[in-house]
Amino acid sequence: MKRAAIGAGIGVWLALSMASAVQAQSAAPPQVVVELFTSQGCSSCPPADTLLREIAAQPGVLALSLHVDYWDYLGWEDTLAQPAFSMRQKAYAYAAEARAVFTPQAVVGGVVSMNGADGPALRGQIANSATLPQQVQLHVQREGTGWLLEATASPPLPSEVVVQLVRYVPEVQVTILRGENAGHQASYVNVATEWLTLAEWDGASPLHLEIPGDGMRLSAVIVQAVKPGGRYAALPGKILAAARLD
Repeated sequence: MKRAAIGAGIGVWLALSMASAVQAQSAAPPQVVVELFTSQGCSSCPPADTLLREIAAQPGVLALSLHVDYWDYLGWEDTLAQPAFSMRQKAYAYAAEARAVFTPQAVVGGVVSMNGADGPALRGQIANSATLPQQVQLHVQREGTGWLLEATASPPLPSEVVVQLVRYVPEVQVTILRGENAGHQASYVNVATEWLTLAEWDGASPLHLEIPGDGMRLSAVIVQAVKPGGRYAALPGKILAAARLD
């Protein structure tokens, strides 16, 4: 497991967009969200990448690979890394008052962090998270090339949350030529390529959104609490609901 110090700045991780008020119909099955922060330049990461593939095949689990870029100086630039994912991981670290980030790191439900290669711990936390009551319910309906989304909360939420859209590619094969994993034929599952905030929601009245489709990538909606972050603006908190847009 590799650790790295957190940089001085993190920036604002929220970006708002407008959406149409529409009515969705069909209930979306609940999903436990697992975010794996990984890197092609991290020698400890391949076992976690393999484990995530097994986890992703479980019903009721939305497992995502988020590639970070802070190990690129070791001789190989991660071809899937995005600075935004490094920033998201640092935001989780600030929220947990941690002094460093590390790979491979798994974050389950937005709140529980662990070594992403620890199979028993990860499977146990997923099982625990699956038993928690769902305060937020999501309903999705296909509409043309996109979706109609309705979110409701019972009881109403105590504070505002963010509704996010993640786009991801189901599988990516990479031949790593240099660095700690030189010569490794890597296979990554559910690789995140875009993570956007669609709206802020008060969690009281129903929320209706129209979400455009993307024929090249899969999509999912994630409703997540936020917590004050001082000079770092809002920080990510508990994931309250998630739905695949299949």
